[in-house]
Amino acid sequence: MLMTLFLIDCVVLIACVMMQPAKTDNDAMSALTGGSGDLFSRRKARGFEAVMQIVTTIVGALFFILALAIIYTSSH
Repeated sequence: MLMTLFLIDCVVLIACVMMQPAKTDNDAMSALTGGSGDLFSRRKARGFEAVMQIVTTIVGALFFILALAIIYTSSH
């Protein structure tokens, strides 16, 4: 049962990550630095981007909880 939920969560997590909008900068400095200048920018996500960040966070947390539950049940 836990393994089935874990596999479903894995597929949903992959889909959530793939559906997030790309954050690309087309200037040369971003190509050289890997875009690290935007790492700590204070721009808030809006609309679909904000929803996808929340959903990805929740599904990611569920991934770790299920992984820990599988480890716990397999050791006992």
